[in-house]
Amino acid sequence: MNVEDVFKNNEKWISDKLALNPEYFTELAKGQTPEFLYIGCSDSRVTAEDLMGIQPGQAFVHRNVANLVNNVDLNVMTVLNYSVRHLKVNHVVVCGHYNCGGVKAAMQPADMGILNPWLRNIRDVYRIHKDELNAIEDEGKRYDRLVELNVQEQCVNLLKTAAVQEAITQRGLTVHGWVFDIRTGKLIDLKIDFDGILKDIKEIYNLY
Repeated sequence: MNVEDVFKNNEKWISDKLALNPEYFTELAKGQTPEFLYIGCSDSRVTAEDLMGIQPGQAFVHRNVANLVNNVDLNVMTVLNYSVRHLKVNHVVVCGHYNCGGVKAAMQPADMGILNPWLRNIRDVYRIHKDELNAIEDEGKRYDRLVELNVQEQCVNLLKTAAVQEAITQRGLTVHGWVFDIRTGKLIDLKIDFDGILKDIKEIYNLY
Protein backbone atom coordinates (compact mmCIF):
# COMPACT_ATOMS: atom_id res chain seq x y z
CA MET A 1 0.00 0.00 0.00
CA ASN A 2 1.17 3.55 -0.77
CA VAL A 3 -0.11 7.06 -0.08
CA GLU A 4 -2.20 7.15 -3.28
CA ASP A 5 -3.99 3.98 -2.17
CA VAL A 6 -4.90 5.61 1.12
CA PHE A 7 -6.73 8.47 -0.58
CA LYS A 8 -8.46 6.11 -3.00
CA ASN A 9 -9.61 4.04 -0.04
CA ASN A 10 -10.88 7.19 1.64
CA GLU A 11 -13.01 8.07 -1.39
CA LYS A 12 -14.47 4.56 -1.45
CA TRP A 13 -15.16 4.73 2.30
CA ILE A 14 -17.05 8.00 1.83
CA SER A 15 -19.09 6.54 -1.01
CA ASP A 16 -19.91 3.40 0.97
CA LYS A 17 -21.05 5.40 4.00
CA LEU A 18 -23.20 7.78 1.95
CA ALA A 19 -24.78 4.89 0.07
CA LEU A 20 -26.03 3.50 3.37
CA ASN A 21 -26.93 6.85 4.92
CA PRO A 22 -26.83 10.14 2.96
CA GLU A 23 -26.75 12.05 6.27
CA TYR A 24 -23.89 10.01 7.77
CA PHE A 25 -21.26 12.76 7.84
CA THR A 26 -23.79 15.48 8.72
CA GLU A 27 -24.76 13.47 11.78
CA LEU A 28 -21.14 12.62 12.61
CA ALA A 29 -20.20 16.31 12.59
CA LYS A 30 -22.82 17.19 15.22
CA GLY A 31 -20.70 15.85 18.08
CA GLN A 32 -19.75 12.72 19.95
CA THR A 33 -21.32 10.73 22.76
CA PRO A 34 -19.10 7.65 23.01
CA GLU A 35 -20.00 4.86 25.40
CA PHE A 36 -16.41 3.70 25.81
CA LEU A 37 -12.97 5.04 26.56
CA TYR A 38 -10.58 2.50 25.05
CA ILE A 39 -6.94 2.54 26.18
CA GLY A 40 -4.95 0.18 24.01
CA CYS A 41 -1.55 -0.52 22.53
CA SER A 42 -0.10 1.42 19.60
CA ASP A 43 0.69 -1.86 17.81
CA SER A 44 -0.35 -1.52 14.16
CA ARG A 45 -2.07 -4.92 14.23
CA VAL A 46 -4.48 -4.02 17.03
CA THR A 47 -7.17 -1.43 16.24
CA ALA A 48 -10.03 -0.71 18.63
CA GLU A 49 -12.75 -0.23 16.03
CA ASP A 50 -12.00 -3.48 14.21
CA LEU A 51 -11.66 -5.81 17.19
CA MET A 52 -14.71 -4.31 18.97
CA GLY A 53 -16.81 -4.13 15.80
CA ILE A 54 -17.76 -0.50 16.41
CA GLN A 55 -18.21 2.62 14.32
CA PRO A 56 -16.71 6.13 14.54
CA GLY A 57 -18.27 7.99 17.46
CA GLN A 58 -18.77 4.94 19.67
CA ALA A 59 -15.38 4.90 21.44
CA PHE A 60 -12.93 7.57 22.54
CA VAL A 61 -9.51 6.01 21.90
CA HIS A 62 -6.07 6.44 23.41
CA ARG A 63 -3.16 4.25 22.36
CA ASN A 64 0.43 4.03 23.53
CA VAL A 65 3.19 1.42 23.73
CA ALA A 66 1.94 -1.44 25.95
CA ASN A 67 -1.34 0.32 26.90
CA LEU A 68 0.01 2.07 29.98
CA VAL A 69 -1.96 4.34 32.34
CA ASN A 70 0.92 6.34 33.76
CA ASN A 71 -0.15 9.06 36.19
CA VAL A 72 2.64 11.41 35.06
CA ASP A 73 1.79 11.00 31.36
CA LEU A 74 -0.24 14.14 30.64
CA ASN A 75 -1.48 12.65 27.38
CA VAL A 76 -3.30 9.68 28.88
CA MET A 77 -4.43 11.70 31.92
CA THR A 78 -5.91 14.38 29.66
CA VAL A 79 -7.72 11.78 27.58
CA LEU A 80 -9.02 10.10 30.73
CA ASN A 81 -10.30 13.28 32.35
CA TYR A 82 -11.89 14.62 29.17
CA SER A 83 -13.67 11.40 28.32
CA VAL A 84 -14.86 10.63 31.86
CA ARG A 85 -15.76 14.11 33.10
CA HIS A 86 -16.89 15.81 29.89
CA LEU A 87 -17.95 13.10 27.44
CA LYS A 88 -19.38 11.04 30.33
CA VAL A 89 -18.31 7.64 28.99
CA ASN A 90 -19.81 4.76 30.95
CA HIS A 91 -17.06 2.20 30.37
CA VAL A 92 -13.28 2.56 30.55
CA VAL A 93 -11.38 -0.31 28.93
CA VAL A 94 -7.70 -1.16 29.16
CA CYS A 95 -6.97 -3.65 26.38
CA GLY A 96 -3.62 -5.37 26.07
CA HIS A 97 -2.68 -8.02 23.55
CA TYR A 98 -0.57 -11.14 23.44
CA ASN A 99 2.69 -10.87 21.47
CA CYS A 100 3.06 -7.27 22.69
CA GLY A 101 6.48 -5.93 21.69
CA GLY A 102 6.55 -3.43 24.56
CA VAL A 103 5.92 -6.08 27.19
CA LYS A 104 8.45 -8.40 25.59
CA ALA A 105 11.08 -5.63 25.50
CA ALA A 106 10.51 -4.99 29.21
CA MET A 107 11.33 -8.66 29.91
CA GLN A 108 14.77 -8.32 28.33
CA PRO A 109 17.77 -7.35 30.51
CA ALA A 110 18.92 -4.70 28.06
CA ASP A 111 19.38 -0.94 27.85
CA MET A 112 16.61 0.35 25.57
CA GLY A 113 17.73 3.97 25.63
CA ILE A 114 14.86 6.45 25.59
CA LEU A 115 12.43 3.56 26.09
CA ASN A 116 13.87 2.77 29.55
CA PRO A 117 11.62 5.11 31.58
CA TRP A 118 8.52 3.90 29.75
CA LEU A 119 9.36 0.20 30.00
CA ARG A 120 10.15 0.59 33.69
CA ASN A 121 6.40 0.74 34.31
CA ILE A 122 6.08 -2.79 32.93
CA ARG A 123 9.14 -3.96 34.84
CA ASP A 124 7.43 -2.64 37.98
CA VAL A 125 4.45 -4.87 37.16
CA TYR A 126 6.86 -7.81 36.95
CA ARG A 127 8.37 -6.85 40.30
CA ILE A 128 4.95 -6.70 41.99
CA HIS A 129 4.00 -10.14 40.62
CA LYS A 130 7.49 -11.66 40.55
CA ASP A 131 6.66 -14.79 42.55
CA GLU A 132 3.75 -15.74 40.33
CA LEU A 133 5.61 -15.00 37.10
CA ASN A 134 8.86 -16.74 38.08
CA ALA A 135 6.88 -19.87 38.94
CA ILE A 136 5.79 -20.14 35.27
CA GLU A 137 8.50 -22.21 33.58
CA ASP A 138 7.31 -21.82 30.00
CA GLU A 139 8.61 -18.46 28.76
CA GLY A 140 5.75 -17.95 26.32
CA LYS A 141 3.12 -18.52 29.01
CA ARG A 142 5.04 -16.25 31.40
CA TYR A 143 5.02 -13.58 28.69
CA ASP A 144 1.25 -13.99 28.19
CA ARG A 145 0.65 -13.75 31.93
CA LEU A 146 2.69 -10.55 32.17
CA VAL A 147 0.51 -9.08 29.41
CA GLU A 148 -2.55 -9.90 31.54
CA LEU A 149 -1.05 -8.59 34.77
CA ASN A 150 0.03 -5.41 33.02
CA VAL A 151 -3.58 -4.82 32.00
CA GLN A 152 -4.67 -5.42 35.59
CA GLU A 153 -2.16 -2.95 37.01
CA GLN A 154 -3.11 -0.28 34.47
CA CYS A 155 -6.74 -0.74 35.53
CA VAL A 156 -5.62 -0.28 39.14
CA ASN A 157 -3.94 2.95 38.03
CA LEU A 158 -7.30 4.06 36.64
CA LEU A 159 -8.98 3.31 39.96
CA LYS A 160 -6.45 5.54 41.71
CA THR A 161 -7.60 8.64 39.81
CA ALA A 162 -10.12 11.16 41.13
CA ALA A 163 -12.04 11.27 37.84
CA VAL A 164 -12.71 7.53 37.84
CA GLN A 165 -13.51 7.38 41.55
CA GLU A 166 -15.99 10.23 41.15
CA ALA A 167 -17.68 8.65 38.12
CA ILE A 168 -17.95 5.25 39.82
CA THR A 169 -19.62 6.84 42.85
CA GLN A 170 -21.90 9.25 41.00
CA ARG A 171 -23.03 7.27 37.97
CA GLY A 172 -21.70 3.73 38.12
CA LEU A 173 -18.87 3.95 35.60
CA THR A 174 -17.32 0.54 34.98
CA VAL A 175 -13.63 -0.30 34.41
CA HIS A 176 -12.78 -3.32 32.24
CA GLY A 177 -9.54 -5.26 31.67
CA TRP A 178 -9.35 -7.07 28.35
CA VAL A 179 -6.74 -8.88 26.29
CA PHE A 180 -6.84 -9.34 22.53
CA ASP A 181 -5.42 -12.68 21.42
CA ILE A 182 -3.70 -11.67 18.21
CA ARG A 183 -3.18 -15.37 17.38
CA THR A 184 -6.91 -16.15 17.23
CA GLY A 185 -8.65 -12.77 16.97
CA LYS A 186 -10.51 -13.39 20.23
CA LEU A 187 -11.23 -10.61 22.72
CA ILE A 188 -10.89 -11.88 26.31
CA ASP A 189 -12.43 -10.33 29.42
CA LEU A 190 -9.99 -10.92 32.29
CA LYS A 191 -12.87 -10.60 34.80
CA ILE A 192 -10.75 -8.70 37.31
CA ASP A 193 -12.27 -8.16 40.76
CA PHE A 194 -12.29 -4.37 40.65
CA ASP A 195 -14.63 -4.06 43.63
CA GLY A 196 -12.12 -5.92 45.76
CA ILE A 197 -9.18 -3.96 44.36
CA LEU A 198 -10.91 -0.64 44.94
CA LYS A 199 -11.75 -1.64 48.50
CA ASP A 200 -8.13 -2.59 49.18
CA ILE A 201 -6.58 0.58 47.79
CA LYS A 202 -9.19 3.18 48.69
CA GLU A 203 -7.75 3.82 52.15
CA ILE A 204 -4.53 5.00 50.50
CA TYR A 205 -5.71 6.41 47.18
CA ASN A 206 -9.12 7.81 48.17
CA LEU A 207 -9.43 11.16 46.38
CA TYR A 208 -13.16 11.51 46.12
